[in-house]
Amino acid sequence: MSEPDDKPWLARYGDMDGCLPLLFALVWWVNGLICKVLDLVPRHREIVARLLGDEHALALTRAIGVGEIILGVWIYSAWKWKWSATVQILGVAAMNVIELCLASDLLLFGRWNALIALAYIIWVAYAGFFLPSPTRLRP
Repeated sequence: MSEPDDKPWLARYGDMDGCLPLLFALVWWVNGLICKVLDLVPRHREIVARLLGDEHALALTRAIGVGEIILGVWIYSAWKWKWSATVQILGVAAMNVIELCLASDLLLFGRWNALIALAYIIWVAYAGFFLPSPTRLRP
């Protein structure tokens, strides 16, 4: 039987793989806090207004942003890793299909956003379902 490893869980997980919870969480934190809650990227509010109406667009955009921040905390915690990957995949896919159909002119890269979303989905799926869960490596 081998001795327990004294390295921090991040170092035991591997170079890039150990950073995945942080990298995925940062995607949601930046989009949630900077783009939506602080409204520093008005395009997000404009998309919400297009889909749900102007009257409460800012409040709804901020609520979505808070949800994204909470999702980022969950992802960073690496708790229920496969479930968080599933939620990310479904959320990104749903958001992008809706935006492509109803607000493609407001997207940063237009219809090319679908390719970026697909790349993110593949990356999350690979990390969530083919790499070991980071929670198994924490002390």
